[in-house]
Amino acid sequence: QVQLVESGGGSVQAGGSLRLSCAASGFTYQYSYYCMGWFRQAPGKEREWVASIDRYTTTTYANSVKGRFTISKDNAKNTVYLQMNSLKPEDTAMYYCAARRETLCPRVPDEYSYWGQGTQVTVSS
Repeated sequence: QVQLVESGGGSVQAGGSLRLSCAASGFTYQYSYYCMGWFRQAPGKEREWVASIDRYTTTTYANSVKGRFTISKDNAKNTVYLQMNSLKPEDTAMYYCAARRETLCPRVPDEYSYWGQGTQVTVSS
């Protein structure tokens, strides 16, 4: 079955950087065909879209992270990354990667079929 395994979370001070990874396995179709997204959820808040990368490697970002975060993927390793720079306390959340086998990359969590277990990111001021 499909598995998405995130790693790379941790605790950093404001202004610091982290790189999250999400390794995928068990996909029925070629990994490159999948839209991959990163979402986050802070305590007491809804899960929100952060960034996504489609099969053509087109990337999109939430306004709150644009210019600070970079999503990329390595199809040979079936892995998607989220490089997070200039971190702020408001970036503190559980970060999830998600996948869907469609060309479009929506911003709605319900549109994604597969999810990882999440990795915690904590940014202190």
